[in-house]
Amino acid sequence: MSDLIRRDPRAEWIARNRLHPLHAAMLSASQDATSWMGPNGVLRKNPHAVGFIGPNGLKRIDRSGSQQGGGQKRSGASEVVQLPLRLIEQPAFYIVVVPDMVGGRLGSHDKDLLGLANKLAGSDGAVLAVVFGEHKESAFDCNGVDRLLRIEGEAFEGYAPEARVLALSAVESQLAPRHWLLPDSRNGGGELGRRLAAKLGERPATRIWQVADGIASGRAGAGREDLIRQAPRLILAAAECAEPVSETRHEVRSLELQENIAHSLPRIQDLGAVAVDPAQIPMAEAEFILSGGNGVQDWNLFHQAAVALGATEGASRVAVDDGFMPRNRQVGATGTWVTARVYLAVGISGAIQHLQGIGACDKVVAINLDPGCDMIKRADLSVIGDSAAILAALIERVAAHRQGAARDAA
Repeated sequence: MSDLIRRDPRAEWIARNRLHPLHAAMLSASQDATSWMGPNGVLRKNPHAVGFIGPNGLKRIDRSGSQQGGGQKRSGASEVVQLPLRLIEQPAFYIVVVPDMVGGRLGSHDKDLLGLANKLAGSDGAVLAVVFGEHKESAFDCNGVDRLLRIEGEAFEGYAPEARVLALSAVESQLAPRHWLLPDSRNGGGELGRRLAAKLGERPATRIWQVADGIASGRAGAGREDLIRQAPRLILAAAECAEPVSETRHEVRSLELQENIAHSLPRIQDLGAVAVDPAQIPMAEAEFILSGGNGVQDWNLFHQAAVALGATEGASRVAVDDGFMPRNRQVGATGTWVTARVYLAVGISGAIQHLQGIGACDKVVAINLDPGCDMIKRADLSVIGDSAAILAALIERVAAHRQGAARDAA
């Protein structure tokens, strides 16, 4: 038998081309999906297989599947991995985290904050998450929460920073935590943290992107330089301040306040949410985006779907170049980088520049005829079919849901 090593040039080319439809299948068929032999006999490695470098220079782990073509994401979705359980019966101290909990769930910023809290807690401390009102989160254990304190009541619902500061003051009196961690965000964490600092008489560290060896590094000078200082008790951290917890499971033991929360006459009255036209929301601030691409054949139906869903409209570069959408609605590296909680892509194949622009979106839903396109591989939920028929059915379902809700209210 011949000792010559037979190679398949086409298979090697597909393994090098991450955008090829068979790229994921070719890598999963090999023994090591993170490396392959190049055409010159040099071992090539995929730097995206383990993680990628975030905008703050931190190594981030890719859990979306976008960096790996989505193959490993789908193949491992049905596998249940039992992480080791971390129990702390008598913590030496507490690290208190007050997450934003936008929509009642932990966001990416909240998870980064919990990762930083676990780093500061070490092996002796416990991470306490303080949540106001009802929530929909079911994965506190996988995100590093050792203790959970729920504070409920009408006084804490909606925009109520004064009442929440009084509740956090009660936590301070009972537990005297080593550190307070709040997200330095526009969703309420930044304001609440500064109010709490004034109440406790602490000088907070703001826009912190790294805490190591007792030293906190924060952005300053419009983000062009760093401000280094000793880590204070109260830290307002930026996104990507630390790696989210991914290798341990935590107890999430419920905790209750032993003393009553002081109440005062509120100087701020919450009059409820104000209706805002989604078309007037800047793309970078929109939380729900309906984006259309070359696969949209009926743009009038697309606009109707955006109105029915209450979504901000976006578009791919192809749709903008063809004149279907204005230039300020272009999403991607050559347009606007978006951070929506839900990004619904209709008829968008997923060019690399577009995938870069939606990299910070929490949930991506894709509607496309091509099951092998890169947007489908990136998406958390995919619908394969004609976009016009799916949008029409979606509009009908939304209308029926709202009519049912109106009948129930009456």
